Amino acid sequence: MAYLEDISTKGKSAARTVLYVRALLLLDAGDDGPRWIVAKVGEALGITPRSLEHLKKRFVEEGLTAAFERKKRLKPSREIQFGGEFEAQLLALACSEAPEDRKRWTVRLLAEKMIELKIVSTVSPMTVCNTLKKMNLSLT
Repeated sequence: MAYLEDISTKGKSAARTVLYVRALLLLDAGDDGPRWIVAKVGEALGITPRSLEHLKKRFVEEGLTAAFERKKRLKPSREIQFGGEFEAQLLALACSEAPEDRKRWTVRLLAEKMIELKIVSTVSPMTVCNTLKKMNLSLT
């Protein structure tokens, strides 16, 4: 209880964490708790009753810290399209001789050549530029 009060009053935690900790303190049905009902807590803190029910459930099933911390993702939000193999092939192409009618490679030419060689189905010049930048490679 004192731990939760420290979090809610010290102001060194994320706003969402402080909000959920305050909700747990208000929903506390123990001897020390004010025993507010879910609807009143939701109204006072601006949280939907459904969110509060989920918060209570996480607190009971997973424990205190799991109740107000975000769950870690098991997999990335999206699949990595241009990984190490793409970077290696782009580097090899950028270090090769430029096309006959050009002095050097440009970002747009590299993007078009990567598609032409069927290394990737689509790639934007900006992706090529960012990848080259990440590898500290300058075309000049």
